[in-house]
Amino acid sequence: MLCSGFHLWAVLLEAVTQISLTTLRNIIGHHTLDDVLKEKDKLAEEMRKTIDNVTEPWGVQVQMVEMKDVVIPESMQRAMAQEAEALREKRARIIKAEAEMEAAQRLRDAAQVIMDSPAGLELRRMQMITEVGAEQNTMTVVMMPSEFVSMARAFAEMKPRETKTD
Repeated sequence: MLCSGFHLWAVLLEAVTQISLTTLRNIIGHHTLDDVLKEKDKLAEEMRKTIDNVTEPWGVQVQMVEMKDVVIPESMQRAMAQEAEALREKRARIIKAEAEMEAAQRLRDAAQVIMDSPAGLELRRMQMITEVGAEQNTMTVVMMPSEFVSMARAFAEMKPRETKTD
């Protein structure tokens, strides 16, 4: 009788171990490496509930699960590393795009300020010449009066009118 009780206990231990390993693989497979590292306790509790649901009909109650020394197969490590790299690249692109959008908005605001005050454009030109002159370089600056810009704008506006009348 003692032998069969021990055998039953050994079978239950093996079954719980197999369910635990399968649950661990499923949990790790459904989460990113960052999630597994950041939320170990939450994932361990999720594992405990899953294992307990399976083993409860056998009279086995799981009280605690702790993930430690998890050995991830090399192929899965590569896949997780590639996923983590892709997430880092995605975050970098999003940050860069947000910076570009902010820069574009600031340039638009600056252009509006300059358009509202033609003297501001002249002051900006003088500031640019001062900055270029302060550096020791071989840059040549050709200054054009803002009237040329206004004249070019007027020509650009006249051209569509001329083609409409044809």
